[in-house]
Amino acid sequence: MASYLSGFKHLEIQLEDIKSATNNFDDSKVIGAGGFGKVYKGDLSQSEGKIKVAFKRLDRKYGQGDPEFFKEIMMLSSYKHDNLISLLGYCNEGNEMILIYEYASRGSLDRILDYATLTWTQRLKICLGAAKGLSFLHDPKGTQQRVLHRDIKSANILLDENLNAKVADFGLSKISPANQPNTFLVTSPAGTHGYCDPLYMDSYQLTKESDVYSFGVVLFEVLCGRVCIQNSNGKLEVFVHFWKKCYEEKKLDEIIFPDIKHQLEPSSKCYEEKKLDEIIFPDIKHQLEPSSVKIFVDIAYRCLQKSRERRPTMFDVVEKLKVALELQEQEPIRKAAEQEYKEILKSADPPLRFLEFPVNGGKTLLSINDKGEVFCERIYIEACLDQTQYDRLEDPSGFENSRFPGGRCYYKHQDELQARVRARFLYPQITYSVNLVFRNAQRMMYCKTLHYKLNGEKKYCMVYDTYEREDGWFVVPLYQFTSYQKTAGFEIIFKGFQNNCELQVAGFEFQRLEDKIELHDKGLEDIVKAASQSLFYKSLEELEVLLSVGFYLNGYKTWFSLNENGEHSEMLSIADCLIPREGYSLYHFERHYSRFPSGIYRTKCKGFKVHIKTQFLTPSIRYTVNLLFCKDYSYQEQKYVPLRYKLEGETETSIVYLANKTHDGYSFIAKLYQFTSNGRTFDLEIVFEDHKDNLLVEGILFQPLEKHQNMLNQSG
Repeated sequence: MASYLSGFKHLEIQLEDIKSATNNFDDSKVIGAGGFGKVYKGDLSQSEGKIKVAFKRLDRKYGQGDPEFFKEIMMLSSYKHDNLISLLGYCNEGNEMILIYEYASRGSLDRILDYATLTWTQRLKICLGAAKGLSFLHDPKGTQQRVLHRDIKSANILLDENLNAKVADFGLSKISPANQPNTFLVTSPAGTHGYCDPLYMDSYQLTKESDVYSFGVVLFEVLCGRVCIQNSNGKLEVFVHFWKKCYEEKKLDEIIFPDIKHQLEPSSKCYEEKKLDEIIFPDIKHQLEPSSVKIFVDIAYRCLQKSRERRPTMFDVVEKLKVALELQEQEPIRKAAEQEYKEILKSADPPLRFLEFPVNGGKTLLSINDKGEVFCERIYIEACLDQTQYDRLEDPSGFENSRFPGGRCYYKHQDELQARVRARFLYPQITYSVNLVFRNAQRMMYCKTLHYKLNGEKKYCMVYDTYEREDGWFVVPLYQFTSYQKTAGFEIIFKGFQNNCELQVAGFEFQRLEDKIELHDKGLEDIVKAASQSLFYKSLEELEVLLSVGFYLNGYKTWFSLNENGEHSEMLSIADCLIPREGYSLYHFERHYSRFPSGIYRTKCKGFKVHIKTQFLTPSIRYTVNLLFCKDYSYQEQKYVPLRYKLEGETETSIVYLANKTHDGYSFIAKLYQFTSNGRTFDLEIVFEDHKDNLLVEGILFQPLEKHQNMLNQSG
């Protein structure tokens, strides 16, 4: 043991000093006991004066020995965090093994769970602090290894005089490699009954998710105001299964701590119908914020999932508890602000329709209507960036930032823009549109398509001319969702542009949407459902504009639009049409101002074969089938392309000589075939022979005969 402790001599404290501080371990100094021995309090003399500390005296008869003693010293001297108990010293003289800690004057969490004076805000802060400490152990910074605590429980969460949580008791902890998300240790189960991960007990595999499970039990204890186990007539009763069942059956009112529950009394009808939101979260008039409780309960339940893969990380738990606490603390401020601005709107002469005011240090702008409701929340781009992106922020030059007064703009072109966007003033059960607000710094023709990932999911968004406001700002919908709480957060990553486009991004809007527009045309409804991106419209007239401009179908492989007569046009991506030919290598595609994410096909003068199938043609009208390829650098209205091809089922070879420039000037279109549609779908194979030009083919276009609608606006 002496050799193990040689590196910790600076922490050694003499036994005589400890006896003096505890009156020779007098029982009047005992402040706790457990499966290790007793804990004493006392005043220890140090160079800066006397400080109050806690002495944990390990008793070998309880199974505590040298390994646990050394492990506690090693852990707490190496891992420092505000939410971990601090080790001040140790004593290893004779048969005594004593650990000296900072004094947590409010004791352990399990002792105050049933205190009526412990408010919901205080409970949230305690849980958040403990979660931060455990998250640090699971994912330490630097070169330290991960620590698996193995005995997380409310008795091992200590509280100082300000109720700051401190994770304690590392005697059972284990070390595992850091920065490896799926590591596990095979070890005999240990910990406290009721808190232990059932998977760990069954498989002997200890993982960081084992601690997450135990922490979920603690969260339910805080919610219910009692520890998870009870000795009833000599029989140990565990409540965890009952708590989970109440959550699943939407009967949480049966387990919530009464001093919280008195603010949550549900109507008998709501209880009978088991409507969780109404049982747990009616319109609370006092201090409790319903969304805060819901977030808390949801993350607690996720921690107790049987599958480790379905449990959150402690980082996720921390983030959710932050939101729950933020909601709880902001609700009184929010209600007061809404009432204040409601009165201002009413008292104005003449009455104002809405009012705007900044919050969050001027980084958020709220628009309030005459009912005192927030109908639009604008978040400045400055609040969404990390420090590495701040050097791209510039003050507006030559225009007014009317959408975000006083804000700077982020200049985006070839670089990737990563933004973390969080709204804090939403209303539950309301549908919102998340909008990007920007100006076009150069040529809008190059910025028709925004490629982005929202929470890791790849998305594409068309930038329509209708999105441009009178003040020159574009407000482009990215995502639509129904909020179930007061806050919502998204991580949005925009890909860099591969052309000369440059945007001046001012921020994001969370715009409250009106009731959903009903579509009474079944065919139109099918088309809207098949759209690859969400279509945002407030009226049938707006939808008609979107349809006339066009949008993606079939996973961004088809471009669909209507002409002025309501007739349908479809353009199929060449990447979705090509059929591999025997003896040919795989086809390669490249980006070249194509509307399709898959890009264009460079023929290299070689023949190719396509299979084309439509989805939504207009029945009983005459259509043309056309090959669309990118324009070269010539300025001619027509291009000579002696292209030979054969249609499926025909023996004779056809030839097209001339291709005409499209209305937008970016492509040429070569007419191949005419037919009268019998329905919405049409199937055809075409084999093209070798040719003299290296064509950059974008797709196959079906359009009504002699209807030269402009469905070919460049999307690249």
